[in-house]
Amino acid sequence: MKIQKWFSGIVLIGFGFYFILKEFNITLLPNLYTWPTLLIIIGIAFLFQGYSGKDYAVILPGVILTGFGLHFHLVNKLAIWPDHTGTFILIIALGFILQNQKMGQGMLNGLLFLLLAVLLLFYQEILGSLTFLKISPHTLNNLIPILFIIVGGYYLVSKKRK
Repeated sequence: MKIQKWFSGIVLIGFGFYFILKEFNITLLPNLYTWPTLLIIIGIAFLFQGYSGKDYAVILPGVILTGFGLHFHLVNKLAIWPDHTGTFILIIALGFILQNQKMGQGMLNGLLFLLLAVLLLFYQEILGSLTFLKISPHTLNNLIPILFIIVGGYYLVSKKRK
């Protein structure tokens, strides 16, 4: 990490406000005093460090921590918010895509994670639309993880092309 001025400052200010509000029982937002709030504070600090401090490598952890914190706050409060593994993968994909905008790398990872998130979030609908393949859903359930392993193995052993 480059000079951590933004990160350290925002974490200290954010934690300071968090503990003051908690200590004096100031109930602006009563559900604010939980660990997901601390994730959001750290994530926002990373995002400020990434964008304002031009330390673009920390955009990914900033998006992940902020996104996960928001997810844990919203999952039980909004009926439309999905409580699904695909949501976490989608947040990670967003992090890679935003980091790619500044660093020019990570777009392939972002697109692969986005594809995986869509597959996970809409798995049943996608499975239902593949009836033309004349393959049973049970067989597809077994083939998809094997496909992931094969593609992942390919990326591990393939030589990087310039």
